[in-house]
This record gives sequence, structure tokens and C-alpha cells, in this order.
Amino acid sequence: MRKYFGKLKFGGQYVPETLVYALDELEEAFLFFSKDKKFNTALEEYLKSYAGRPTPLYYAENLSRAFNNRAKIYLKREDLLHTGAHKINNTLGQGLLAKFMGKRRVIAETGAGQHGIATATVCALLKLECVIYMGEEDMKRQSVNVERMRMLNAEVVPVKSGTRTLKDAINEALRDWVTNVKTTYYLLGSVVGPYPYPLIVREFQSVIGKEAKRQILKLEGRLPDYLIACVGGGSNSIGLFHPFFNDRSVKFIGVEAGGLKRAFSAASLSYGKIGILHGAKTYVLQDKYGQILPTHSIAPGLDYPGVGPEHAYYKEIGRAKYYTISDKDAIEGFFLLARTEGILPALEPAHAIGFLKKFLCNTVSDGKVIIICLSGRGDKDLDIVNKYKKISQ
Repeated sequence: MRKYFGKLKFGGQYVPETLVYALDELEEAFLFFSKDKKFNTALEEYLKSYAGRPTPLYYAENLSRAFNNRAKIYLKREDLLHTGAHKINNTLGQGLLAKFMGKRRVIAETGAGQHGIATATVCALLKLECVIYMGEEDMKRQSVNVERMRMLNAEVVPVKSGTRTLKDAINEALRDWVTNVKTTYYLLGSVVGPYPYPLIVREFQSVIGKEAKRQILKLEGRLPDYLIACVGGGSNSIGLFHPFFNDRSVKFIGVEAGGLKRAFSAASLSYGKIGILHGAKTYVLQDKYGQILPTHSIAPGLDYPGVGPEHAYYKEIGRAKYYTISDKDAIEGFFLLARTEGILPALEPAHAIGFLKKFLCNTVSDGKVIIICLSGRGDKDLDIVNKYKKISQ
């Protein structure tokens, strides 16, 4: 396992000394249990019979026709998983890891609520105590998900500091972990944070790309030309991209939250600078003094001022290209998919759908094959969409 990515050494462990023991313990356990037959058999069975894998690779014929069939567009349907998003892949993996390590208390952070729900779900399944940290602003935007977590017997702790969003929820979870490191497992939700989290989460999410590769070869007899996914912290996109890393004919495109304008966005790779955030070196939205800037995205799961260090590495070497999409474009993507395919996407992958109009009209030649990671379903976002419609009328 690599602690750093690339010549600029993205990633690493920029943490207080009190966390080094916990991270070393986590690395040792992951390396051991990831090769353990009993662990892997249990994980594979849960992914299949509980989460609902493999997820379909769906040819979106109507969506493709909406762009005059300039490309064949496929959707990797992570929205069909139990709990409604790709997050269950990671929480099942890390939840089992916590149990195999003998931890009985699990803490997590959440923004859109999907990671919180997936964590609470797995903790209920595995009989683990569960505490979820969530920013007050996100709790307002995702009130239904808050109730779902509480129904699953999770304690949801409101975070009132800072911007009261995902960044601040991670801060509080890390403080809890420092205090209770011997008894508590921190189930981090994305490919961010100190090593070994970016690699652990990537490994559990790479099932997305492994399945997609097998499925597209069966359906098309070849690899896709483009993979497109939204990027906040970046777990769904890394999960799709990484298994194709050595297939150089396949181009990676990450779509960040452009928000309302450059100064009010969450596009770390497009607008950020290299810095340290939550224990890792990566691209961060910060001012000239290194202070973290306020962020905004209509999609709560993208509202984060940093990005996973492996994405920073992909940008460094040119393996992936990253673009921004505004709130307005994301809403248009939401309705485009709803009205062409009868699928309500979460606002996070709606950014990837919204990017298609600009991308297909300006870049892609006819006959290309595109896979989009539909990382979650849109039930959680109906209040946000309706509020946006009322304001914009």
C-alpha cells in the first residue's frame, strides 16, 4: 500500500501523534483481513445478498437519443443498492473490519446523509454502537435522512461550528476518535483523510469499476471511451476509475460542484491550491493564509473544500480531467434524466448528467461509448429541488 501518490507526495499522515497508533492499527488490520478468507467470504455475501450487487450497467437509450445518439450512454446503477447509494460498498467493508478488529463503537461523518444512513444500516446489521456527526446546515437540507438514521438506532450529533457542513462534521469525528481511540472505529466515508483511509475506501469502492469493466466488455465487446463521475471527496469516481487505470484508451472525467460562482463553489481540483486538510496533502479551497474557505454546492455530498489525494495525483499526471458544473446545470441534469429515463438521480451524480450537454456538443465525436456512475438516487433531494424551483421562478 502506498502512503503517498506521485512526485508531489499527495496523501500522507498529517495528524497529531495521538492518532498514529490508531492509523497503524488500522493499516495492520486492513492488510491482514483483506487477505483473510473468512473476511472476504462474509463481505462478498453481504454485498450480494444484502446490498444487491452486482448493480446493472444500463444502456440509457432515451438519454442517448436526446443527444442525437452522438454517444452510447450507459449508467452504472449504484442508486439501486440498499440504502440508495454507493456508500454501502464502503460501510459494509469497514463495518466488517471494525467487527473483526473487536471494536464495538463506530463513529462516522456525513454530508448528504447517505454515508450516515449506510453506516447506521451496517451498524444495525452487525450490532455495533453508532454515532453520526452531521453539520446543522446539512441536517436542515437532509432532514429525512436524519430521521432514517435515528430510526436505525444511530445517535446523530449536530455540528454547530464553522460552516456546519461536511468539513466540520469530519473535524468533530476526528476529535471523538482521538479521545476514544482504543474502543472506537472511525468509519470514514470517502477517499479523503490520512493514510490508509484513501486506499481502504478505494479498495472497497473499486467493485464499481470492476463490475463495469466486465459488463461493458460483455455488452459492447470493448472498453468504454469515457468514464464520467461526480467528484466531492471522490469515492464513487475513484471506485469507477481505478480498475481502468492502466487502460489508457479510457479517458476519465470528474465533474466538480461549480456552485453559484467560482468564489462560492466546492471545486477543489479546479479552483483550489495544494495544502493540508484532514490529515492529507491534496488540493484544498483556501485563502492566501491557508485558511479553509467557505464552500457551496446544491448537492450536500459535494459540499467539501478538499478532495481525495488520489484524484490530486490523477490531475498531476493528466490521467483524469476535471470540470465544473453550476447548481443550475445540475438541476437541469436532474430533470433531464428524470424525464428521459424515468430515473430521479441524486443531485451529486446529476452534476455528471448535467455535464453531458456541454461535453457532447463540444468534445465528443460520434460513436463513442460513455459510462456514467449514477452514484445515488434522488429521493433525499426532492425538498432541495422543489425549493430551487420556487426561488428560480
